[in-house]
This record gives sequence, structure tokens and C-alpha cells, in this order.
Amino acid sequence: MSSWLAMPCTPARMENLNLSSLLQNFTPSSPFTTQMWSRLKAALSIHKKKKGRRVVLLLNMNSQVRMFDDDISDAEKVYQECQQEGPLTFEECITPECMKLCCKIGEGTFGEVFSTTNQGNQTVALKIIPVEGKEKVNGEHQKTFGEILHEIIISKELSSLNDKEINKTKGFIGLNNLHCVQGSYPKQLLSAWDKFDKQRGSENDRPDFFGEKQMFLILEFEFGGSDLENMSGKLSSLAQAKAILLQVSATLAVAEQALQFEHRDLHWGNVLVKTTKEKTCTYVLNGTEHSIESKGVHVNIIDYSLSRLEIDGLTVSCDISADEELFMGQGDYQFDIYRKMREANNNSWKEYNPHTNVLWLHYLTDKLLGMKYKSSTKSAQMRALKNSLTCFYEELLSYRSATDVLQHSSLFH
Repeated sequence: MSSWLAMPCTPARMENLNLSSLLQNFTPSSPFTTQMWSRLKAALSIHKKKKGRRVVLLLNMNSQVRMFDDDISDAEKVYQECQQEGPLTFEECITPECMKLCCKIGEGTFGEVFSTTNQGNQTVALKIIPVEGKEKVNGEHQKTFGEILHEIIISKELSSLNDKEINKTKGFIGLNNLHCVQGSYPKQLLSAWDKFDKQRGSENDRPDFFGEKQMFLILEFEFGGSDLENMSGKLSSLAQAKAILLQVSATLAVAEQALQFEHRDLHWGNVLVKTTKEKTCTYVLNGTEHSIESKGVHVNIIDYSLSRLEIDGLTVSCDISADEELFMGQGDYQFDIYRKMREANNNSWKEYNPHTNVLWLHYLTDKLLGMKYKSSTKSAQMRALKNSLTCFYEELLSYRSATDVLQHSSLFH
């Protein structure tokens, strides 16, 4: 079998969810294949983080559609999204050459992130998530296939906004490929994990305890740069901070208009920043193209574990209403944002409330104002910009959505 990084990409960008076309020709007597139903049911599923919190949103369709509910397992849905008939091995997915180049660059309770170079000589990020196992990972239960579908669907939809016409953005990390694999953790990845742990210190469990039957989802993303949390002292000036806020606001606004999107977990670890030679960034909002100064940085938003969007009237979201631990955190403004979101939506996570995006912009502005920069902030120009950012911070919570911020904030006009 061909190796993954040498294989043609799955249609993460090209073959986008199009439920309208699926449903347009559907009648009770029309043939409805397993593949079509798998694609539809994956889009219909709403999954929640904790065991026992899984909901399926049903269309206003006749009962003959719903009778297929038990015919397609969540595992089969995931395999369909990966364009596989069953799990592959790590060796079938990642060539020995690419495996040797793997370097751990990040982590989370979900699992590990490694960088490598693919067959096209492009630097990519591999997000490796254990699923369906009985062992706890980093103190948490592993996600089920059903729960991981949430991230697959949203990752594909947001990545595909780069190819749209009416609402278009490059601000969400590009999803190149995804695969489901089975087996113990490869020795090369464990060596890369050890190197990261020695240099930076890992908060995760060393992933050496997985057996041969362990399942993983591997998502290959474009390389998005370093997370904002590790950029203190590395950004040139507050001018780059403003550019980051503008790019994040524009990206969220496009997704609001296209998909009624809420990120719901946009802490500074989920904002990636990399240098760019492009002088401007472009986006399209409701059919109108806009160009903004990049100030030498390009932003990518990542991690949609808690996110919410709509696809052709179907809601895909994560219900965290009963996840009390999430709302009990202390010591950082991030934890206040979770509580502010719950207050804003009355702990109802199905409905669309774009003010949650504003709350995260408020959080990011707070972080950027507190960061260190290479250039002095004492010059007249930088003092004026800091005053503008402070005013932006103070007025931000009055806006209804990221679109509202983008279109009406004096900082961006």
C-alpha cells in the first residue's frame, strides 16, 4: 500500500460537505447508498465531550431516512471521512523518510502534535489523537469515534473556506489529509516526544502504553507557525499585535457569515502565528473583497473541539452544559471567558450566539496588551497605538459579533 504522505490528499478542501445536493434528489424510493448516508449522518451528529452526552439532530424528513440510523456505525462514518475501508498501520500512513523527520511541536489533553516534511517537500503538522481505547490519556477518557466526527466535520468545513467565493478566508488552518490508524506508538515518535519533554517539559503522559489494537486519528494540517502563547518577546511591535487582532476578527467574521460559527475556545494556544513576505492579507465578506496589511505575520486559527457551526441548516456543536469542571477554573482570564459564554447563552449550546467570538477577542486583546515586544513601546507612535488598543479592549464587549467588530470598530478604520 502507498504511504500516507505520498498518497493523494483526501478531499478536505476540494470535496466539501454539500447536504443540499445530497437531499435535493432524495425521495423515499430513491437509492440511498451507505456512503451517502454515512456522509449525511456524520454531518447530523452533535457530539459532546463527556461520556453519555451525545445528541443526534434530526432533519424534518420522513421516518424512512431515520431507519438507517443503526445501519452505519460511528467507526464506519470515520472511515468514510478518511476514505478508508478500515484502519491502516502507522507505516502505511507515514513513510520512513517522513517519520525520521518528525519533531514534536505541541500537545494537549487530546494527544500530540508533530511536524514533518511531506512528499511535496512541505512542512506539515500531524495531530495524533487516540480514540476508542479504555486507557485514560492525560487524565481524560479517550474520545469515541462519534465524538471525533465533530472535529473532522468542522475542520473540513473551515479549511474549505479558503476556496469559497462569497465568504472566503485563509485564516483557518488548512486540513490536507486525515487517516485512521491502528497500532502501538512508533519508536521514532516516542524519541521525538522524549526530546520535546527534555527541552520544554511535557505535561502529557508518555504515549508508550498503547497496545497493538489502539486506534488513532491522524490529521495532517498545513504548518501554521508558533502559538501566540509562545510569541512573547518575538513579535516586533504592537503593530503586529494589531494585525493579529484584525486577522482573527476577519477570519471569525467570515465564518460567522458563512457557517454561523462560534469557536468557543479561542485561547492563545489556539492562535498560530508565522512570518510572511506577503504585504497584505485578503478575505471576502458577503461578496466584497477586502485587503488588510499583514505587518509580516499570518494568523491561523486551530482546534475546534468546542466549536459550533451550521451546514445547510444542520447544527454541529459540542454541548458543554454539564461539564462543570470547565466552568470552575481559576487563575487566568481564559476561565472567566467560559463562564461569560455560559452567561451569554444561558447554558444553551445549540443556538447561535456570535457574542462568544467577541468574548474571545476580548481575551486575546488582553493577552496582546500584556506581552513583551522587540521594539520599545515608549515611542510616541507606539504609545498612541497602545492607547488605541486599550480603547478597543474597553469597548469590545459592546459588540454583538466579530462581524460587528470588524465593520464598526475604530481600531480597524
